[in-house]
Parts: sequence; C-alpha cells; structure tokens
Amino acid sequence: MAETIIQKLTKDPMTSNEIRKAFLRYFQDREHKIVPSSPVVPQEDPTLLFTNAGMNQFKRIFLGQETRDYRRAASVQKCIRVSGKHNDLEEVGRDGLHHTFFEMLGNWSFGDYYKREAIRFAWEFLTANMGLPKDRLWVTVFTEDDEAAKLWPQVTDLPADRVIRFGAKENFWEMGETGPCGPCSEIHFDRGPGFGCGKPDCGINCDCERFLEIWNLVFIQYDRDGSGRLTELPAKHVDTGMGLERLAALVQNVPSNYGTDLFTPIIESIARFCGQDPNDPRMQTSMWVIADHIRALTLAIADGAMPSNEGRGYVLRRILRRAARHGRLLGMHEPFIYKLAGVVVDIMGQAYPELNQGREHVALVIKAEEQRFGQTLDQGIEKFEELVAKLKGRGQKTIPGEETFRLYDTYGFPADLTQVMAQEKGMDVDRDGFQEAMAEQRERSREVSVMVDTLQQARDWKQLSKGKSSVFMGYDTCESEAVVRKWDSIKDNQVEVILDRTPFYAEAGGQAGDKGRIVGDGLAIEVSNTVHRIIRKKHEIVHIGKLVEGRIGSGKVRAAVNLDRRKSTARNHTATHLLQAALRQILGAHVHQSGSLVTPQRLRFDFTHYAAMSPEELEQVQALVNEKIRENLPVTTYQTSLEEARAQGVTALFGEKYDEKVRVVQVADTSQELCGGTHVGATGEIGLFLIMNEGGIAAGVRRIEALTGKAAYQHVHSQLKSIRDLAELLKVAPDQLRERVEKLLAAREKLEKKLKEASVQSAVTQLDDLLANAQETEGIQVVAAQVEVTDRGALLKLADSLREKLPAGVGVLATVTGDGILLVAVVGEEAMAKYKLRAGDIVKRVAQVAGGKGGGKPHLAQGGGGDPSKLPEALTAASKAVSELLQKG
Repeated sequence: MAETIIQKLTKDPMTSNEIRKAFLRYFQDREHKIVPSSPVVPQEDPTLLFTNAGMNQFKRIFLGQETRDYRRAASVQKCIRVSGKHNDLEEVGRDGLHHTFFEMLGNWSFGDYYKREAIRFAWEFLTANMGLPKDRLWVTVFTEDDEAAKLWPQVTDLPADRVIRFGAKENFWEMGETGPCGPCSEIHFDRGPGFGCGKPDCGINCDCERFLEIWNLVFIQYDRDGSGRLTELPAKHVDTGMGLERLAALVQNVPSNYGTDLFTPIIESIARFCGQDPNDPRMQTSMWVIADHIRALTLAIADGAMPSNEGRGYVLRRILRRAARHGRLLGMHEPFIYKLAGVVVDIMGQAYPELNQGREHVALVIKAEEQRFGQTLDQGIEKFEELVAKLKGRGQKTIPGEETFRLYDTYGFPADLTQVMAQEKGMDVDRDGFQEAMAEQRERSREVSVMVDTLQQARDWKQLSKGKSSVFMGYDTCESEAVVRKWDSIKDNQVEVILDRTPFYAEAGGQAGDKGRIVGDGLAIEVSNTVHRIIRKKHEIVHIGKLVEGRIGSGKVRAAVNLDRRKSTARNHTATHLLQAALRQILGAHVHQSGSLVTPQRLRFDFTHYAAMSPEELEQVQALVNEKIRENLPVTTYQTSLEEARAQGVTALFGEKYDEKVRVVQVADTSQELCGGTHVGATGEIGLFLIMNEGGIAAGVRRIEALTGKAAYQHVHSQLKSIRDLAELLKVAPDQLRERVEKLLAAREKLEKKLKEASVQSAVTQLDDLLANAQETEGIQVVAAQVEVTDRGALLKLADSLREKLPAGVGVLATVTGDGILLVAVVGEEAMAKYKLRAGDIVKRVAQVAGGKGGGKPHLAQGGGGDPSKLPEALTAASKAVSELLQKG
C-alpha cells in the first residue's frame, strides 16, 4: 500500500471549495483581476469543441487581437478534454488522475510580470498556503531555458539539483504550428516509492504515478512563423494552469482524485443506487468512470450543450453511453445516471451558480439519453450476435478491429462491451485494429486551428476621421448625427461604413440588425444590415448598404433607423421574454432558452423541454402572454454586475459569456433577463401574440414560432376571411362550420365504405372466372391476375376468398393504387401440406420481376413496389415461380 501523501497536513484538510477560494484570494491580493470561468461550450472559438484550458478565453489577447483593461488575471476554469490532442477519455477509470472534466486554477500576466514573479507566486502558494512539503517538490524546465533554471533556486527554497531539464516535448508550449509559444516550467510532487513502478530509472515524467505533475507555468516569449523560426515577442506573457482535482488529492491526503470531496459523494450515491460496496476493488473502475462522466455531462449540458449525432453533441452522447455501459457492469439496467446530476450540483453549485438554475434540465436530458441508449444497446447486441455467427461460420475466433469500431461508431456499442461479450463467446477482439480505426477517425475529425478575422484585418478601410467609434445610441433614439470614421467599398456601389456613433442595432443575441438610411450633404446610403465585426483588434458596428447618391466624405451625416421595422422587432423581442416567463410558469422551472431569432416579421424561441406541448398547454401559454400584454406592464432596463444579477435570480442564457457589467431587461414583476436587445416601453405596444407552430428540433429542445403586432393582426384577418368564405360556400353561419364539416365527413366515410364493399363484391364475382382460367403447373392450379380494388384491405379479403376456393392451388392477386403495386400470394392448405409451398417464397419471386420486394407467412404473404408497367410480366412469372420451387423441393 502506498504511504500517506502528506503526513498530517492539518487536523481538518481544506475542502475543494476552500482551495478554490484560497487560490483566487491569493492572486486577488496580488492585484490580479478575478475573471469568472467561461462556459465549457466555447462562444467565439470555432477551433474548439469544448473549453480545454484556462487560457482559451484569453486567446485573442495572446494573438494580439484584443486588449483588456487589466494586465493580471486569475480564474478557476471549467474544462473538458475529450477531443483532439487533449483527449483523456480513454484514460478515465484506468488511474486516479485523468478526467474528462476538470477545473483549472490559473493566473496570467499580459505583458506585466514574468518568470521571476510567476515562479515566486507558484512556490509561495503551494508551500505556504497549501502546506505542501518543500522536500517533495521537483521542477522541470525546458533544456534551453537557462533563465528559469537559474531563477528557481534563486527565488525559492528549491535546491538546484531538483531542477531537471527536459526537451520540447515535455517543456515547450505551442498554441499551434505558428503563433505565440514558449518554454514552460512544470512543478511535480513526489508521492513516494509506494506510488512508483519500482524500476531503477523511475523519476520525473515516468509513466507511473509517483511523480505527480501539479502546476504548469508557461512563459510565452516567442512567435513562431511559417518557416519555424522563433522571434522574441515585444511583450512577454505568463499562462499557468493547475488541476484542482490533483491539488485537492494532495491537500486532503488521499491516494487518488476520486478520494477527494469532489468525487466521494458521487461514488457513494452510485454505490447506493447499485447496491454495491464503494470500496470493492472489482467495482472501482466502473464507479470512477461514472463519477467522472456525470461531472462532464452535468457541466456541459448546464452550459448549453446537448447530446446529438454531430460535433460536441456526439462527444457528449459517447460519454453518456460509456457511463451507462459501466452502469450495466454494476448491474444497473434501468436509467439511474440522471439521478447523480443533482449530487454534482450540490457539490459544485456554490462555485458555479448556473448549475443550480439548470438542475432539473440536466437531469431530464440525461434521463432521456439513458432511455434511448437502452434501445440502442439492444440493437447493438443483435448486431453483435449476427457478427459472431458469421465469423464462427468462417472458423474465425477474433473479431476484427474494424468490426468492433463499426459497432461502436454506427450503433453506439462500447468497445469494452464487445470485448466482454466476445470472451463469453470464447472469442477475442483485435484491440490494436480497433485503436487504429479510432485513430483514423480522430485524424479525420481533428480540430483545425483557424485564425479568425484575417479577412477583416486585410481589408483596405479608408480612414476619414479619428476618435471613438461605434458608440451605440440606439437604446435612446432611432436617429442621430454622426461622423464617418472609416468605410470600404465592396462592389456595385455596395459599401460598409463605421460611424463615431450610431442608433443602428447590430445583429446580436438572436435579434436581426437594423436597416435604414445614412444621409449627408449630397450623400445617401440605404443600409440593408448592421453587424458586429472585429477590425484591427476592436469591436465595431458595421453598416452594410448601397451607396445610392453622392460620395462618402468626412462631413457630418444623419443616421436614421427604419422606425417601423425597429418597432416590430422590439415587439417580437419583448414577446420572447414574456413567452419564456409563461413557459416556465406553465411547464416548469426546467424551461430555459436554447436559442432565439427576433426579426420584424416573426419570432422564434427554442427552449428546453422533453415532450411535445399539448394543445391545452399551448393555449395556456398564449393566453398568459396576451394577458400580460393587456396589462400594459412597464418594460425597464438597468445596469448591474453579473454577480448581483445572478444573486437576484435574473434569467441568463445557458452557455453565454457575459461581461462583468450586464444589462437587465425587466417586465414589471413578470420577467427579468440579461439582454442587450431593443424592447418596447410597455407590453401593451406588442398588441397581440399568436403561436403559429410548436415542434421538436433536437433531443430535449422544442421550438415555438410566433407572430406579434401587425403580423399577428394580418394573420387573424386572413383566417377570419377564410372562415367567412368557407361558411358562404357551405351556406351556413360561421359558428356552424364545424357541425357542417363533421356531417360532410361522416357522409363521405359512409360512401367510401359502400364503394369499398361494392369493389370487393364485384371482385369476388370475378373469382369463378379467374378459377376457370387457372393455369396448371405440375398438377397444381395457379391463379395469377390483376384485379380492381380500392386498397390493400380489399385485396386481402379477396385473396382470403380465393384461398378458400383453391385448397390445392396457389393464387397471386395484384392491383395498382396511388401507392404503387400491391401484391398478395396465397397457398391452399393441401398445397402447403403436400408440396411444402410457401406464399412468402412465391410473392418474393413475383415482386422481384417488377423490381419490388415481398415476404410473409406460409399461407399468405404480401409484396409491392417496383414498376407498375412490369406488373403483367410479373404475374406471368407466377407459374414459373411455383415450378422452380417444386423442383427445388
């Protein structure tokens, strides 16, 4: 047994919550700006499926594309590593160190302090604040980083012989093939020989668990160009990262991360649900996998990700199914993982308040996925059995890697389950082949590093004046004087213009950009859209339009928004806030916005809910929104801190990254949401709200489309006109329409029934003629004919009658309907007993002649499809089919 990591640090070791707070407090006291964690679903980086490092939200600063009003920062970042080169998924459960989700403690310097201070901060925090024994700490540095190698013994108590040099693979950090990069210093903790491999050369960076890497200090001092040449950066940065889970394991004196208070409540809950001993080593791997995966799932779903068949949704689905598979190994065949989401929220909700808001939603999403996987697993088992039978038939005892991968990739069938079931069948699995197939897939889906905004940087913007630009005035006015700061010509008089100030709202938050006009002395621009762009490291409001008169100069202009369009958009936007409040009241607090579109014409609102809304629920929601409209409630806005807004329970969009100062839109006591859009002054301005459609767009996500104001009135007017026209056509009052239509439908149904009966009766009378013209094939009567009936039901009735009249024969009847060819084959009792003929074999051969398919029971089988023009040829083949089957025996 491995010895204790740190002998008796304190009587009561710090909790993980206390470690987080201590870390942030330490750096706040040293003039660092405390930056909240960004969502694990990246908002502005197309190169990432998930946020995988604390530096992700500062990436634009390192690339020189953005500046902040602070030069020192610290945060605790939610991270998920399950794709690309940062992929710990397959390692989870094999040891106590790797996770899909983890929290990264980090501090940064943007051109402020550098190596000396970063080294001092890290050493002081670990030894003085966390109490880690100094004689257990080791440091690795890049082999060419003489500066860091000298600083560690100078700045700290660390002896020079515990500073070890390694090459670029271990101690040189790069953002990509080109761009910012630099050497790093890694701090390792020696947990003692009991955690080691026992090899004579065991040391730092050994594959065993003795020397634990806990903190990485990256010194970004170079820029690498396309040729690989390194150039010193004018401003040097510091980027550090330390896993909370590993630090907590050291501080709390436990041999693995799963023994910390971040995991033990989850593992105890798993054991309780499964009826297993949490200390049973045979159950350890499965419990660790489930405990890890439920954290990743809970944090990702709470930040807006959803399981699906592509992108990050596909990864989440794989994580959940891997956890469910390990649940089966623990004897759990019914959904239970969703019950663990609440345990994760209880553990981490204090650090991440958004988890409390999404508690019910996360559980519903996971439960639905578990239920779906149960069905998928059954399908995968069926495919596995078919595969094994095929391989055994060939005398093979090993399942090829590509087949294991196909089960995994196509049917969601975990590879470890394939291995377990293969062993039960006395077979092996080509694990190397499976890993090769997995590697090929990873290569195909590897994230491509993309430099954003390159096109905008290269554009030839014409600077006309200097000073502040893109100051938004549109909350208070729809028209203002302005000065053109810069502009660019596209083609065919299409231009893009940036003003010093503007009333034009740029497309954002689901709200469409404004249209309007910019006019000046002999100048007129018809603005067709307004968007946000980052140009030369600055966020700008860009007016896109057509130059219809004059030339763009440096004089003053007047920017005027299309007022009718803006008002219609505002009606729809405020209506989405009322809609969300109504949905939460009618359906439950699990409802949260998943997306929206607000235009002058309509609104679209996506929300979390796990069932189609009933007509009654839709009516209730619509009525409640219109009630709030009639109350003419005031709509107000105010600025506050993000922390204060969350404390007040203000609704925020899952996964959205907000600034520290936020804008709250409040509708009396009905709704409070973080929102940067434009709204009406009072709900009465909306006029009318109509739900046009409700449907599902993804697992656990529904969509409502609705109209307000003039568009809603026009729709009602059109509907009323249609009702009046229909009432006039049927010669009844509008309120009697339903009764009249019901009578007409009933009469039609009676007529159709009579027509069907007449059709069948007419066809039955033809049976004697058909029997009289039956062909004889090797002593068996064969009737094959096309008949005129209305549908499949009538054809089946006729076939039954034919079978009764043909006990020792075979019948094939066909008809052509709007659905194409319909075929029925029957075999009489005597023919079945004496000749072993099967109707399914016959109809299959006949249907194939016309290009269709068929099959069924021995006495009666159905077929169809194919080319109706080939039906006569197919019926002619019936006798041949019978003859071939007789010869086949």
